[in-house]
Amino acid sequence: MRDPLFRMALILGLLSAVGPFAIDMYLPALPEVAADLNTSEAGAAQTLTSYFIVFGFAQMIYGPLADAIGRKWPLVIGVVIFLAATIAAALAPSLGWLIAARGLQGLGAATLMAVPRAVIRDLATGPEAARMMAAIMIVISVSPMLAPLSGSLVMAWGSWREIFAVLAVAALLRLFLIVFVLPETLAPENRQPIRFGRMIAGSRRLLSDRRFMGLTMIGGFGMSSFFVFLSTASFVYTSQYGLSPTGFSLAFAANAIGFFTASQFAGRLAMRFGMERVIAIAITGFAGMASLLSIIVWAGYDALPVVMAGLFLANACLGLVMPTAMVMSLDPHPDIAGLASSLGGTFQMLTGGVMIAVIGPFMDNTASTMVPAIALCAVLACGTAVLSLPRLRLRLL
Repeated sequence: MRDPLFRMALILGLLSAVGPFAIDMYLPALPEVAADLNTSEAGAAQTLTSYFIVFGFAQMIYGPLADAIGRKWPLVIGVVIFLAATIAAALAPSLGWLIAARGLQGLGAATLMAVPRAVIRDLATGPEAARMMAAIMIVISVSPMLAPLSGSLVMAWGSWREIFAVLAVAALLRLFLIVFVLPETLAPENRQPIRFGRMIAGSRRLLSDRRFMGLTMIGGFGMSSFFVFLSTASFVYTSQYGLSPTGFSLAFAANAIGFFTASQFAGRLAMRFGMERVIAIAITGFAGMASLLSIIVWAGYDALPVVMAGLFLANACLGLVMPTAMVMSLDPHPDIAGLASSLGGTFQMLTGGVMIAVIGPFMDNTASTMVPAIALCAVLACGTAVLSLPRLRLRLL
């Protein structure tokens, strides 16, 4: 990758990491939030669900806005909203207040998911874009390793409220980065005015594109598996395995290393073997590993090292799936990259939010329910590839 593209990928990665940090840094605090606000584990998990759902819908705003006025201003608007919501979350006197503040956080953070992907499409396509996406994943993937540990360290001298104070400072730094460092990548002559008729036509085009929808939902179910883990792991690791917040953070980081490491090979493997072959093999490995781990856990071999090793391998496969699927879905739509990015992100985030809501009543804070729920998402992702993408189906069958 040329140095200018790597520099841009680093900037976009730092911006994109705000959203994951807002989720992951907060995870060790979920049990304390439940106790402090006098609610259940399921009630505390609703603060994640509200974030995901609003985050998903909000991408439909920022994508077309980025196509109309350029990439920088939607980023500024979103980060300012995120900053205000973060301050509100730190002051939350009740669960309802916190759920609403987390929803507003999602409204602001959505810009940091939709717009950077459109920026990538402005600068590169094909395997080079996959390599750029993988470079962004370097920064984003650090958050599952550092954010929970950072959250537990903050809680060592404060409470869950101080976590939001730290996030507010991070938002201010990102705002500086956007205003003074990030260049505008969409030339004025390439901007598309916001016209609802054009948005509807573009949405119809994308929704009727079997390849786009298939790749979007492959990513959606893959992301859902991660969301299921996010919403349940802190309770499973602390209740079943007796880990402290710091211990949970370290275990969570170990599980993220598989995803992080594998994602760095996505671009190279795509250039050598082709993106479709990479995603076909990776999605099969993801579903197979998650299903095998479920069988092992159900058989009673649910020791923490076993669960962590199985999730490590499954996440390694997922690390190849996510950046490749994102690039493949956007490549055929350069003229509506912002809309395609936001629509795809919306479907993926909503899928994750729905899966959390669906599996929530069945969770009992043990690996015997968490792991099968993750496997269900993996199997749905693989099934989507088989049913919706003919060329992938030929490679899978």
